[in-house]
Amino acid sequence: MKRTCHFHGRGRTKTPNSMNNLEKRYADHLRTLQLAGEIHSYSFERHNLKLADRTYYKPDFEVMLSDGSIEFHEVKGFMMDDANVKIKVAAQQFPQYVFRLVRWDKWAGWKIRPYPPHNK
Repeated sequence: MKRTCHFHGRGRTKTPNSMNNLEKRYADHLRTLQLAGEIHSYSFERHNLKLADRTYYKPDFEVMLSDGSIEFHEVKGFMMDDANVKIKVAAQQFPQYVFRLVRWDKWAGWKIRPYPPHNK
């Protein structure tokens, strides 16, 4: 079964648990970190966090660090308002986890920062 996601008036067909191209590139990056021993493991769309009645947030990646701690990484080319709100609420409701926003910068490579930013 396919579901359609709409971004800025253009349709994107996405099957459940399928990665877009940016997510695939980040998964390759995580695999490299895993092989180097910098992280223990990672998985794609493993969790569906309940934020409120009929409101859920499914982080792109669960990343287990070498010390066993868990982080959730959200890979975005751009941030829509609803995604911004969901990740902020998730970070508030699940303080035992670190949430990170991941973006690709063609000059600097992967930019990974805590979300929401601590300086705000």
